[in-house]
Amino acid sequence: MSVMGTLPASLGPVTELVGRELEAAMLRERLRDPLVRLVTVTGRAGVGKSRLALEVVREIGGEFGRVEVLDAGAPDTPSALTAVTGLTAVTGPTEPCSPSAQGGEPGRFLLLLDGCDHEARAGAAAALEALSGDPRVVVLATAVEPLGVYGELLLPLDPLPVPGPVRGPAGGAAAAADPQELQEVASVALFVRRARAADPAFALTLENAGAVAEICTLLDGLPLAVELAARRLRLLPPHLLPVRLRDRTTVLSGGPANAPERHRSLAALAEWSCRGLDAPARALLARLAVYEPGFGLSAAGLSAEPAVDTLMDRGLLVVVGEEQGELRLAVSEPVRSHAREVLAQAGGEDAARDAHAERYRTLVGSARAGLGGTGQDHLLRELAAEGANVTAALRRLRERGDCEAAAALVLGCRLPWLVQGRLREGLEWCDESDGAGGAGGAVLPEAVRARLADMSGVFALSLGDPQEAVRRHRRALALGKGVGDRRQNALVSAHLGAALLEAGDPPGARAVLVTALSALESMGVTGGAAGAAVSLAGVLRAEGDRRRAQELLDRAVEALRRTRDGRGLAGALRTEAALALDGDEPARADRALRESLRLYGDVGERTELPGLLEEFSLLLMRTAPAQRPRTVRLLAAADTLRAETGAAVADEWRSAAERARTDLSARLDWTDFGVAWAEGVRMTAPQAVAEALAAPAPARRPTSGPAPEDQSLTPRQVQVALLVSEGMTNRQIAARLDISEWTVVNHVRQVMRRLGCSSRVQVAGAVGRWT
Repeated sequence: MSVMGTLPASLGPVTELVGRELEAAMLRERLRDPLVRLVTVTGRAGVGKSRLALEVVREIGGEFGRVEVLDAGAPDTPSALTAVTGLTAVTGPTEPCSPSAQGGEPGRFLLLLDGCDHEARAGAAAALEALSGDPRVVVLATAVEPLGVYGELLLPLDPLPVPGPVRGPAGGAAAAADPQELQEVASVALFVRRARAADPAFALTLENAGAVAEICTLLDGLPLAVELAARRLRLLPPHLLPVRLRDRTTVLSGGPANAPERHRSLAALAEWSCRGLDAPARALLARLAVYEPGFGLSAAGLSAEPAVDTLMDRGLLVVVGEEQGELRLAVSEPVRSHAREVLAQAGGEDAARDAHAERYRTLVGSARAGLGGTGQDHLLRELAAEGANVTAALRRLRERGDCEAAAALVLGCRLPWLVQGRLREGLEWCDESDGAGGAGGAVLPEAVRARLADMSGVFALSLGDPQEAVRRHRRALALGKGVGDRRQNALVSAHLGAALLEAGDPPGARAVLVTALSALESMGVTGGAAGAAVSLAGVLRAEGDRRRAQELLDRAVEALRRTRDGRGLAGALRTEAALALDGDEPARADRALRESLRLYGDVGERTELPGLLEEFSLLLMRTAPAQRPRTVRLLAAADTLRAETGAAVADEWRSAAERARTDLSARLDWTDFGVAWAEGVRMTAPQAVAEALAAPAPARRPTSGPAPEDQSLTPRQVQVALLVSEGMTNRQIAARLDISEWTVVNHVRQVMRRLGCSSRVQVAGAVGRWT
């Protein structure tokens, strides 16, 4: 009786598994279960099924009386399986286990059947059916898709996790990734280990960490692809490798000579993965290969495509996320690169890209009507999810010289790009599409050019350059004079007024906005009129006329609520909060800012959210001094999220934020401040919104005592104050906090002094107002 069969070359050399601890533990547990007869490890080609299976067999093979390893695709496998079936048929008493089994369970037989795919699939399934009659046999199979045998347990194996988006520090572009953090990501850890095998001097550094993260992401974390990429470091430095891989991952090759052909290059792996597909599945794969990863079923017109299941079963079409209940899909690499190459060779790539561009031009065009009202949040999130495909459609329209179609698509992206924070990109697309003085501009109607100039001014203002925004809006007005579009010119004037206000010219802004508001109201342009009214309310506030500003703002808020323009309403509520703070009404300001936060969260806002988080943070400092760590986290999140948009901040507002940070760092222990700041930097936009909304709302304003911003307590003093408010004695507080009673007495004295209280009862009352 043999303990282990000869290991086939396809299983490769023994190397340490990286990032598969959980899957290996699950597989060991299933194989040891006496009730389990067949476990199939499934996953796309190159994901590491064979390596995982072999490693687990090596670890627990001694627990079985006999172990055999067979390559299902080898020519002699059918006869070997027949021999195995005959040996294990239940025809009589089981022979005693030989000493060489080293303690393995007598009579139990573990068979590893590797690579049950394509031509080998039918024979493997039939053999497994035959083996199912023997209760002593446990089969571990590897296959791209389930074998469909009765009693089969599945262990799906996904690619390794890849790094998330690189977050940069405040005030600058995204910085290099942190090597120590990246090393914790399984795909990066695998890349580093294999890179060191190819070049012992390789190390993950600040200089190359970003490139390594991009490589692992481009390759979808597919282990074979990551290993082949790491070997290329003998020829290319890390920063040049992503350039080679962006358009075609199938350039990677150089696998071990003793590996099967499909494991020596990604081109061979992709070709093998597509082998045996029927005509409908091949046609669908070719069509989807031109889509950028993350497309939706409806956007790609896949709702009624039966071939989708075929591609998903094979791992050729994979789920990469979910948005609003709809799956986000992608053609996996390297199959996507391979399919595009095949499509190009067949002369069908241009037609496929044209069809893709038309689909997304239609998607954006049909969404425009709903972006200003009902359904806004759903449409904005859908367009954000499809952002990469919209950009690909734009590139295709430009390539084929369809300037008007490209310009129309750009104009349809105004609000989606603003919400997504794609400000610099939006500005560049406006300028490219306008093409003033170039061949592109000569064919565009002046009405379109005027709208592009106006849109570019909106992006310039969002980027923090009001003077440039004023210049662009004035150009839009000049272009629009000859067109005679009164509605459009009034909208441009409203945008110009907003820019003039930010540029420090309230009188100029007032003159423009009064005229624009009157014109828009007379034409019944509700959304445009509400936006102009909000801007004019800002002018009146700057001039000190709070009463008229509030009246105007109330009308705008009512109109925006009626039309259900969530993003517009959120902006109006921010102005309402500013007016409330001018009138010393922090509770009303808090309510307005919280509603604004919820609305921005609904639409996935990125551009305006950082400013709102800072406004909320400053209010929180005033109304809830015990929330200082939360305030630090929100300020850090605002800094980081703004850096991702590339927007600048007005000097006055930057000074206020810097003063807040300085004050917080002085009032908090430096370690507490640093920890809170680091936590905020790592927050996503939804997490930052949730963090802000979790803050306690301010209670009624105290009638006596110092202002909340002067009630500076240390974290320990806050703990003591809270316990005092619960009625605890000094001794009880000392026992709870594990400090001396004398220390508690000192803390209580400091709390009473800083809160302006003369008794413990007053301390409890003060705590009740800010917790």
